[in-house]
Amino acid sequence: MKTQTSESSFRPADLLNILFCACLALLVLLYASMINVWPYLLLIYSSLIVFQIVLCRLRGAGSLIRHTRDIIFPLVSILICFDTLGLIVNKVNPQDIDHILIGLDYRLFGVHPTLYLQKYLTSFASDVLQTAYATYYFLPVALGIVLKSQGRTEDFNKSLFFVMLCFYLSYVGYIIWPALGPRYAMPHMYESEITGLLVSGPIQNLLNLLEGVKRDAFPSGHTGIALTVLYLAFRYSRTLFWIILSPVMLLIVATVMCRYHYVVDVIGGIALAVATVALGELYYTLLKNHGNTIQQDKGQQAGIS
Repeated sequence: MKTQTSESSFRPADLLNILFCACLALLVLLYASMINVWPYLLLIYSSLIVFQIVLCRLRGAGSLIRHTRDIIFPLVSILICFDTLGLIVNKVNPQDIDHILIGLDYRLFGVHPTLYLQKYLTSFASDVLQTAYATYYFLPVALGIVLKSQGRTEDFNKSLFFVMLCFYLSYVGYIIWPALGPRYAMPHMYESEITGLLVSGPIQNLLNLLEGVKRDAFPSGHTGIALTVLYLAFRYSRTLFWIILSPVMLLIVATVMCRYHYVVDVIGGIALAVATVALGELYYTLLKNHGNTIQQDKGQQAGIS
């Protein structure tokens, strides 16, 4: 019985979090000579791993622990790992690829899309699009709350794995293909700053403060996460799917019109969502088949005894 409890105490999302933090720790060690704060980063990643293991071992310790393990700690892990990328990416891969992305956009459309679209970005449109862009931070949480409130533990755990997989795959992309995005790479080319009626400025200032300069343009994590959540909502909560469909579409438009991403970033974000769903479904299929095999073996052993 002890073995079964130990095995089941770690969900796929928990193991993924441990694995990704361990990979970041290894990366920091490999590039320690270039990263001055590598002991600090190593402590952070090690702490996340330890806390994840402790939370898994305390899975039956009460509702506070469950909520921490299911919602709070995954959010904390995702945010901390993202924030530390600012200390890693430029050291590991100092060659930004903005010039390549700008060139690809121009070859595809014959214009620079963010420049061409600026004439359509009215103050009202800016407020609407910036608001839609900000919903990115609430989409996964909304899905999690809906599934948790309905007591659909298996669907919640699978969705959590998909969301975390999408985030961490996007982080790998930022390390391999670092890019600032149009708002930082080509500000001198725009005729004017983005202005809104009420919320555009405060939202943009808040996002700049929270996200900083992370070289996180390619692939578009906003697009990838939004589409992944939309897929999960379609499968597990059709009502939520219809509620978030329009905001997600506006969010994707906002990534380009509000100068956060190039169009090729969005294409990369779509590919990211597809890869997340494909890998996630494959993993869960293999996991299910493995579980069925174990049950069959146990049944055969019981029949023999």
